[in-house]
Amino acid sequence: MNRIKVSLPESYSFATEITIRITDLNYGGHVGNDAFLSLIHEARMQFLHHYGYSETSFEGCGLIMADAAIEYKHELAYGDSVRISVAAGGFDKLGFDIYYLIELLTPDGSRLAGKVKTGMLCFDYKEKKKVAVPAYAQQKLVQHFIP
Repeated sequence: MNRIKVSLPESYSFATEITIRITDLNYGGHVGNDAFLSLIHEARMQFLHHYGYSETSFEGCGLIMADAAIEYKHELAYGDSVRISVAAGGFDKLGFDIYYLIELLTPDGSRLAGKVKTGMLCFDYKEKKKVAVPAYAQQKLVQHFIP
């Protein structure tokens, strides 16, 4: 069986810490697939907010997630603290990728919990169509990115 492999950048322009809630757990007692993606969504919103944006206000357009690739590396449990480091890259005419490094924070340091890439398209919600990536937004988001 072929497995998804997510290549991550060497550095990140933003990081946030999130504590795992009881509602993030599934019947197996650990963070479920849906909740894992919700953690990524929260990190993306904080990342965009850090740069003065949101998914509906991105230099005159909006953003829509076109795809997601996730590599699960370590289970997460109730009360765990995770650090999610975020960077944008891979820009083309209509979109870009956002990369996420998820680390479980422990008393001894950190442990890789997951690697994620989401493909984001610039979107005009009023016209219901894809639009070009605003040049200024691209410049802002990649100012600290090293591929």
